[in-house]
Amino acid sequence: MATEAVIFDLDGTITSFNLDYKALRGEVREYLLRAGVPASLLKVNESVFEMLQEAEIFFRNSKPSQVFKEIRAQCLSIAEKHEMEAAALTSLQPGAVEALKELKKMKLKIGLCTTSSETAVNYILQRFKISEYFQVVVSRDKVKNVKPDTEQFELTLKALGAKPATTVIVGDSIADMQSAKDLKAVAVGIPTGLATQKQLQAHGANYIITSLIDLPVLIKKMDKV
Repeated sequence: MATEAVIFDLDGTITSFNLDYKALRGEVREYLLRAGVPASLLKVNESVFEMLQEAEIFFRNSKPSQVFKEIRAQCLSIAEKHEMEAAALTSLQPGAVEALKELKKMKLKIGLCTTSSETAVNYILQRFKISEYFQVVVSRDKVKNVKPDTEQFELTLKALGAKPATTVIVGDSIADMQSAKDLKAVAVGIPTGLATQKQLQAHGANYIITSLIDLPVLIKKMDKV
């Protein structure tokens, strides 16, 4: 079947990945420790979302749900602060605009699916004047469960009116590849630093590209098979 849609990750895929995630994780972890979460539950290499899952389980039987909502909101506020700092310094990946222009010419539906906040995403889209290329943008604010859970991509697919089997998911992370694999979409990995080519392939990448400029060519070749 011919490709009908392409869904991109943002950080590390469309833009360079320059978020200081170690500092971000450290600040969120310190906040959760002060809130009463035991240190044994918060691993230093966990993502913010993994730490929040641990905190939610811990507080479930000891604090009202509203208290955890406030804790979660504060953690995501910390994350957004770091994301905005990174957004101000980031740059577009080589070939990003050229690839988006070509995909638009190919009349493909284009979506953006990212764990960044809506505020940070909108800032980047406006800063680089690329919002016109994306018919749908799904940030973390629009879902309960972020990638590698498939909820984010499912919402993006629904909004685009596309099926997984005819959709290409492009990302630089293991989470992107895992989600694509679980959805049975076509997974295209771009190893820009967050994960290696081997890691992307091990978690479901069907294809690997080293530059976004290669993506339209790849899709045309796929559709000829």
